[in-house]
Amino acid sequence: MSPRGSHQRRRLRLRRGVYLLPSLLTTANIFCGFTSIVMAFQREFQMAAILIIAAGILDGLDGRIARMTGTTSEFGAEYDSLADVVSFGLAPAFLVHVWGLDPLRRYGWMLAFLFLMCGAIRLARFNLQHGASDRRWFIGLPIPMAAAAVAGCVLRFRHGISNRLVSGLFGLLILAVSLLMVSRIRYRSFKDLDLRSRRPFRVVLLIAAMMAGIALNPPLAIFVVAFVYLLSGPAAYLASLRGGRGQPIRPQPDPAAPESTSEVPFSAR
Repeated sequence: MSPRGSHQRRRLRLRRGVYLLPSLLTTANIFCGFTSIVMAFQREFQMAAILIIAAGILDGLDGRIARMTGTTSEFGAEYDSLADVVSFGLAPAFLVHVWGLDPLRRYGWMLAFLFLMCGAIRLARFNLQHGASDRRWFIGLPIPMAAAAVAGCVLRFRHGISNRLVSGLFGLLILAVSLLMVSRIRYRSFKDLDLRSRRPFRVVLLIAAMMAGIALNPPLAIFVVAFVYLLSGPAAYLASLRGGRGQPIRPQPDPAAPESTSEVPFSAR
């Protein structure tokens, strides 16, 4: 066997391994979502919320690694979407029911189901729009950030809700988050943010402050970041109405978007 043939075989094996890596990360994403459901069933609410956050990190990694290594595929994109239904739809829906909506009885599980249904619709709509919309914006609240808001509440307030009135207020929050996912309100995607380009000094300070907050008090930092992002869409929409500029209903085509379907990161749904 020639050295050149041996080298080509090694490159082929490496290529197969690289294709496997994004799918392994997606599998780990599903594992975190499933384990979160098990932990919530055992009333280990903090661990259930942490696993949802971990699933979000894995969801961000699989898409980025797939694009960096040129291993994107339609199978990977579909597998990633199915994983997101489990980790950011079913897992947080079950968590909000057992943690905060149980005092509402059937109304509680109806609200939890609404969260799951809106998340699934959000994912289906994103898959149809992907590659044909302005990459700077998401239409509707991305489902991972909706899940992060739920996990942030659990991490921040720890103990489950037993008061019916407080549970009702929490139910209104879940209703609002669910409707934001299927709304036409735009959210920044930050896909156009180039870390290699020059940025104002205040941007560096903001990123440093976020990192310090996560290091000092992770539950509070996750809670604040999730809800600041959640409120940023409605705030920008109201500001545009006040300024006489309504947000466009139809997303604009993105000429720089790839033609093939690719795996999508944590913040993209």
